[in-house]
Amino acid sequence: MLKDVIALDCINIDLKGKTKSEIIDEMIDILYNNGKLNDKEEFKKEILKRESQSSTGMEDGIAIPHGKTNAVKIPTIAIGISKKGVDYESLDGKPSHLFFMIAAPENSNDAHIELLSKITTLLLEDDIRESVLSAKTKEEVFNILIKNAEKDNENSSLNQQRSINNNSYQVLAVTACPTGIAHTYMAADALIKKAKELNITIKVETNGSSGVKNELTKDEIKNAKAIIVAADKNVAMERFAGKNVDIVGVKEAIKDPERLINNAVNQTAPIYHSNYDDNQTSNKLARKSKTGIYKHLMSGVSNMLPFVVGGGILIAFSFMFGIKASNPDDPSYNFFAKLLSDIGGANAFFLMVPVMAAFIGMSIADRPGFAPSMVGGLISLNSGGGFLGGLIGGFLGGYIVLLLKKIFSKLPESLEGIKPVLLYPLFGIFITGAIMYLFIVEPIAAINAGLSNFLKNLGTGNLILLGALLGAMMSTDMGGPINKAAFTFGIAMISSGQYAPHAAVMAGGMVPPLGIALATTIFKNKFTSDEKDAGKTCYIMGLSFITEGAIPFAASDPIRVIPSCIIGAAVSGALSMAFHIELRAPHGGIFVLPIVNNPIMYLLAIVIGSLITAFILGFIKKPLND
Repeated sequence: MLKDVIALDCINIDLKGKTKSEIIDEMIDILYNNGKLNDKEEFKKEILKRESQSSTGMEDGIAIPHGKTNAVKIPTIAIGISKKGVDYESLDGKPSHLFFMIAAPENSNDAHIELLSKITTLLLEDDIRESVLSAKTKEEVFNILIKNAEKDNENSSLNQQRSINNNSYQVLAVTACPTGIAHTYMAADALIKKAKELNITIKVETNGSSGVKNELTKDEIKNAKAIIVAADKNVAMERFAGKNVDIVGVKEAIKDPERLINNAVNQTAPIYHSNYDDNQTSNKLARKSKTGIYKHLMSGVSNMLPFVVGGGILIAFSFMFGIKASNPDDPSYNFFAKLLSDIGGANAFFLMVPVMAAFIGMSIADRPGFAPSMVGGLISLNSGGGFLGGLIGGFLGGYIVLLLKKIFSKLPESLEGIKPVLLYPLFGIFITGAIMYLFIVEPIAAINAGLSNFLKNLGTGNLILLGALLGAMMSTDMGGPINKAAFTFGIAMISSGQYAPHAAVMAGGMVPPLGIALATTIFKNKFTSDEKDAGKTCYIMGLSFITEGAIPFAASDPIRVIPSCIIGAAVSGALSMAFHIELRAPHGGIFVLPIVNNPIMYLLAIVIGSLITAFILGFIKKPLND
């Protein structure tokens, strides 16, 4: 298997490139000319995409560009040596001389990915690296790597077996890089090797390209001295509450595993505090129902927001030419208004629900959950299920793929490669789609219609109460689950043709940062110079409908700041409803004010709420000299 991924023809000991870009092109040519790639331009896009996240230039003259895409035929490494060295934006700022370009197919299994990364990890050892750099022929390079990789593989297997038999690990670790190809496994290898040298038992969970492997168990976490989280992307952290957790970048685990392991053994890292208490129940499924659903929902909402913001503001701009200016049959028709509406509404905003559903599914079941959930969201959108149906489609697709993973886990290992490209999408899309069409979309469409009619028939008093509730929710946790619940409700109402609730939502979301900004301006003797400077930023954040601008003030003085914000935001939301304000754009703050049906009264509602927050905060906050 080692000889399958290291080919003599893919080794070049005299690269000619003088820049990072030239080296990348030269290495890609090596792979393409030797039949390892289907499409070198597509592969290059993937390589550059990874480089844009962070340079793959390491220390000690090594660079490891890598990509995983269908443009690759078989898992391969291209090896290149530059005698003069090239500036590859390495960690230590020194020229890079040794280049390993990892090419992995989209459907390659973890065994191949780990092997590719294991080979590159060998270069972290000084003697092996120097031997490769001083090699006179590519045959010599090949033999050095094969010999040491086989030796290292035997030692790693023995160490892994020792840890498994021990069944109680002193140190646990999690490694994860953005693409889950090279650095994830290099960091894991570096930690395992160093732990063996120090005679310390360790277990490493890898968050690789095909999901989580070697997952840490509750008992292992409970018994371990400490946890190392070496990650450049989000990993599940709630489970580590109450433990010493050292959180670092993935490259730090590759560079200095000994320090991290010693810190773990000595328990010098800070105690990790989670928003969730994992000790409330020993039932794993019950814990997931409390924390997992919200995490998956937030993954969908956060990835949906760019479509909401970009598409929503483009729609708002189209309305500036007239509410019906995008309709070719209307007398107010304007070509540019239609262009804005087509881009923002017919495309970007149209994708909002399917994208949200897709990322909910991906959060639940990793990449295999993406496609079935996106199809579920699209079915909802096209069948009247709207936003609520999209939520159901996202969760349905994700959990169906989890079920399929369990069912297909009994298949022979030789079929591992076809699961993500054939079995999961085929059965996942079909089952999700069938359930959506047969059982979900009609009842949800009826619920949406009922809710829309209910809001239409609400009296003024009830509308004011609803506006106050939505405004208060937006300022309660300022970007947290309560805030997001209100925002999600407002977006759902826009999708159903009800534009008043989201006007109250946006007004309530703008008040906290604007109210605090006004307070720092009016009551200067009650804020430090740093707070007054931050207050200036809050003006911009508030006007842009970024409620999170108030978080630093709320964190430093929650007892005074949060109630002040809630009261002001509730008043603003209530006034918005009382003034019958309607807002067709889902985001934009002050920038979408011109398309509100009554911009002066809407602005008045926001100003009144902000002043209430400012004066309450100013009166209850003590002067600095007290």
